[in-house]
Amino acid sequence: MTSAYADILQRIEAALEAARLVFARFTPGAIETEYKIGHDPVTEADRAVDAVLRQNLLRDGEGWLSEETADNPSRLDKERVWIVDPLDGTREFVKGLPEFCVSIGFVENGRPVAGGIYNPATKETFLGAIDTGVLYNGQPSRPSQRTTLDGALILASRSEVKRGEWKQFENGPFKVQAMGSVAYKLALVSAGLADITFTLTPKNEWDVVAGAALVQSAGGFVSTLEKTNLTANRRDPLLSGLLASGPMLMDELLSLVEPHIRVAEQAR
Repeated sequence: MTSAYADILQRIEAALEAARLVFARFTPGAIETEYKIGHDPVTEADRAVDAVLRQNLLRDGEGWLSEETADNPSRLDKERVWIVDPLDGTREFVKGLPEFCVSIGFVENGRPVAGGIYNPATKETFLGAIDTGVLYNGQPSRPSQRTTLDGALILASRSEVKRGEWKQFENGPFKVQAMGSVAYKLALVSAGLADITFTLTPKNEWDVVAGAALVQSAGGFVSTLEKTNLTANRRDPLLSGLLASGPMLMDELLSLVEPHIRVAEQAR
């Protein structure tokens, strides 16, 4: 891939490989777990991967935002910023479910322009930039070319389904599949392995920036719940939610979720 982001993609590849070696030291489903304030789980793997990502990715003059690193507001003054989640889907990792990943996003002037996602359990790698498209396990891929929701595969948050937040979508003309890790779901959409994923529940930038960069790099559709482009490296990294799909499903996806976005906003 010849790209203005060739160096960035090389760094992402090196970081994903380093993360793979870290994960080889751990057994999903058999790892000690601590809990942060708010009851989010964290493991030694989260911290170890965070360290190798920082070592492989960060250069002078660049900013850093990671779920596992104390936020440094100096990132707000940087044009180029890494936004990463060393282990997205920690709950699934702890349970031994193969729905977790390393998520690396690169942002330039607030725009997600490159990303890499690796699932150690399935050995799937997604890598791309806005001027190259996306490689899935080293091969060019593209998002779903489906034009209708009929028969579409929509990936839903496992925890959102468990809380009953997807009941309003149960009788649609599509299949809803519950899965952990929003980053992994976005990666699958970027490679055309699913048609749609969305969340009407707030997510942090580190949850979605890498996956959004991949979907957009592949030519897919990404939108905030406010129907705006995703911008990142904001002072408050919490987003209201995110929508993503193949390029020709944009209008039908927006029509599907719009009534429920208003309900979700009123419930907050």
